[in-house]
This record gives sequence, structure tokens and C-alpha cells, in this order.
Amino acid sequence: MTATTGRAGRREWIGLAVLLLPTLVLAMDMGVLFFAVPYISTTLAPSGTEQLWIMDMYSFLLAGLLITMGSLGDRIGRRRLLMLGAAGFIGASLFAAQADSAGELIAARALLGAAGATVMPSTLALIRTLFHDAKQRQIALGAWGGVLTAGATLGPVAGGLLLDHFWWGSAFLPAVPVMVLVLLAAPVLLPEYRSPRRGGFDLLGAVLSLAAILPLVYGVKTLAVDGWSLLPALAVPTGLAFAFAFYRRQRTAADPLLDLDLFRIRAFSGAISVNTVAMFAMMGFALFTSQYLQLVKGMSPLTASLWSLVPSVGVGASVGLSSALAGKVRPAVLMAGGFLIGATGFAMMTLVGADSPLALILTAAGVLAAGTVGTMTLTAEMVVSAAPVERAGAASATSETAVELGSSLGIALLGAAGAAVYRSRLDGALPAGLDGEAAHAAQDTLGGAVTVAAQLPARLGTDLLDTARTAFVQGLHVAAVVGLLCAAGAALLAYRLLRHLPATPAPTPAPEAVPTAA
Repeated sequence: MTATTGRAGRREWIGLAVLLLPTLVLAMDMGVLFFAVPYISTTLAPSGTEQLWIMDMYSFLLAGLLITMGSLGDRIGRRRLLMLGAAGFIGASLFAAQADSAGELIAARALLGAAGATVMPSTLALIRTLFHDAKQRQIALGAWGGVLTAGATLGPVAGGLLLDHFWWGSAFLPAVPVMVLVLLAAPVLLPEYRSPRRGGFDLLGAVLSLAAILPLVYGVKTLAVDGWSLLPALAVPTGLAFAFAFYRRQRTAADPLLDLDLFRIRAFSGAISVNTVAMFAMMGFALFTSQYLQLVKGMSPLTASLWSLVPSVGVGASVGLSSALAGKVRPAVLMAGGFLIGATGFAMMTLVGADSPLALILTAAGVLAAGTVGTMTLTAEMVVSAAPVERAGAASATSETAVELGSSLGIALLGAAGAAVYRSRLDGALPAGLDGEAAHAAQDTLGGAVTVAAQLPARLGTDLLDTARTAFVQGLHVAAVVGLLCAAGAALLAYRLLRHLPATPAPTPAPEAVPTAA
């Protein structure tokens, strides 16, 4: 780093590349099992409940431990926590690849989620440590956001390609050499930072945080996938009760995990609020896009995932443009404009029909994602810049937890809205000649209708598919309208909450890090 200007040099940019490696792995790991489920079902024979836990345990633990690990990194050292998480991810990946039972795989996914929660806030907080110049930090955070998005897109594709040539456990192995490289490079290229005002660790707060987020995420996701049942319905208010207890604890603790006064900073609270709404709309609708490609257009999962890479071109351009304009245009204007672009994408989705050309939904998805993701790189900068440098880890973890909750709520509520429309449109509209069990399966989901249609005579199967696909598209339209309203509301919220922020943030002085061995 240049001593006279505080600007990052070659070493810091190479250090950024090191931080982007685990970011890519963590994002890919969220979707790596999409194509592996049939293979796992054949090999390990999990029950329906076990299969649900195999898919969701990673995100449950990731969301539940982010705040705790972010705060821990501020206290014991962010680089140290990153390396501990990388080592844990290696071990958990090897364990998952060699799992011999559903129980072992569930345990491995839990360990992967815990290790991911250890790594993720450290990557974002260390960017704050590496880049003191506001403009350079904006570029670095744009790269971080772009890699996060790319990883989420590439995860299912990479999993599908590996499964075409190797056993299902191979989907977990690409993370191993990447994390080994992180372990080797981090001590050389990344600075250590720990807060000079460390205090004690709030163990009770950590337990309450986990007890609040786990039931919330579990309840929302399960209700979205399986519909109403008692246990997940009770999990949601239980999580809210623990969330209130966590809030009271953070108000009274001498050394809280999360400094609630951060939310008095409009840049911080505004960025997190806007980010949550953005993830609610974008992730809630992503499920419709993937189902449309596979169940309406009849693509295989791998072909659908490859086509889903097309919108990422617009996302990459949007992230770069947002970073370039950040020093010239006020954040409120940029973010409001981005969300309005996203709203345009949702509006285009209302034009999609069962027989529409593929280009229409891919273009709409590209516009939607470009507008929304472009704004999220700006919110990351606001979060890490608004928080005091010694609390950057906890602040980053809070932002990422909000992203997880927004995603879960979006998938649940938009999915429920689309499913309700689908079922209501099929009520009384199914072709004559279906028995009760087949009719129930077809009316439950489009996937069920596709399965039933394959077992019917050609004419009857075609009639069922036409009816079910039309009903699904109508549900997609309703979800698109909800997404449009969310994007428009986020544009208004961003402008109102963040209009006081200038175009170019004031340079951030170098942090007073606690000296440590390299």
C-alpha cells in the first residue's frame, strides 16, 4: 500500500483475489446438490425428511452462525477466522464426498454450513482492511458481489458436469484445492486485523442468535416447499420469540455480539433494508425461472442451467457499470435506477407465455438480475463503510444474514402465491379421465403434472400438460407482479433512506490494527 495516499497496491489486489476464491466456493456450494439428489436417493436411500435436511442443512447453519462468527472474527482476528473456516471446509467437503449414509451427509452439510459462516463475513470485512481508499474499495466490493453472483449461477452447472463423469460425492471436491490455496496464500497476502476493543464474547447472545434464525429459516422454507404443517408453523413464532430475546440481550450486554446502535446509521440500516427487499424479489422469482425452463420448455436440468448462464452477461455489465458510476452519481439515484431496471424485468416477465420464445424469458431474467444485482454491490460498500472498522465483521455478517432471510422469505411467499394460483386455475379444469390420485398429483405441482402426463395416453397427456403449463404461467405472472411492486418499493425506499449520501464517500483512514505475526 502506498504510504502517502493510502491507496492499495499490487499486494492488496492479489490479496483480493485470494478473498474471492472462498467467496466463489461458498456461493457454488449452495447449489452444488441440485443435480445430485437423484444419485443420492439411489445410493443412500434417504427418507423424504432426510432428503429435505440434506438440501437445507447447509443454508440453515450458514444463516444461523453468520452474526456469531462475524463478531468472533472481530475479536480473535479476521484472517485467523478465515483460515480456520477454510480448514474446516476442507475437512467437511472430504467427509461429505465419502458419506455412507444419509445421516453422515446431513452432518457433513451442517459442518459445511458452519465453516461457510466462518469464512463469509471474514472475506467482506478483510476487504475493508485491505482497501482504505473509497473508490478502490467500491471496485473491490463490486468484484466480490460479481463473484458471489457468478458462483450461485455456476454451482448447479459445475455439479451437473461432475455428475456426468463421476460419483455424486465428486460435487464436493472442487472446494478442497481452492481452500488449500487459501490456507497457503492468506498468511502471505492478507493482513491480520482484530479489534483493539475486544471485550468478552457474548456466548448467551450467540446461542440466542442461533435459536432465533434456525427456526425462522426452517419454518419459512418448509412451509414454502411442503405447505402447512404444525412443526414449521410453530417454528416461525418460536424464532421470532428468540429474536426478541436476542434483541433484549444485545441492549443490555456489556460486550454484545451486535452493536444495535449501528442501525441508527441511515447508510447501514438503509442498505440492509434495501438489500433484504432485493433478495426477497430476486431469489423468490428465481425458482419460477428454473421451473419454466425445465417443466414448460422441457429442458433437462443441465441444459436449463446452461441457458441460465445467459442472463449473467447482463449482471457482469451491471456490476461494472455500478462501480464505475459510484463516484459520480449519488448512491440513492444509482440504486433507485437499478431497482427500476429490475422492475422493468419483472414487467417483461408478465408477457411470458407457455409458448413464448426462449429469448423473452432470458432477456427478462437478464434485465431483472442486472438491475437488482447492480444495486447490491453498492449496499455492500455502504455496510462496510458505515460500520466502525473494528465492527466490520459483525456488520458484514448482519448484512449477509439479512440476505439469507430475504431469500428464504422470497422463496416462501412468492412460491406460495404462485402455487395458490396454479392450484386454483387447475381446480375443475383438469382433463376428464384422471383418477383421484393422479388428479391430486397434477394439481399439486407442475412437476407432478409432468410426471402424471408421461403415464397417460398421448392425447390425454398433452391436454393435461397444456392446461398445467398455462396455469403455471399464470402463477408466474402473479409472482412477477409482486416482484415488480417489491422492486418499485425498494427504489422508493433506497431514495428516501439514502438520498443524503454523497456520490463519493470520504476516504477512510487506515485502521489501527492490533499488531500480529504475519
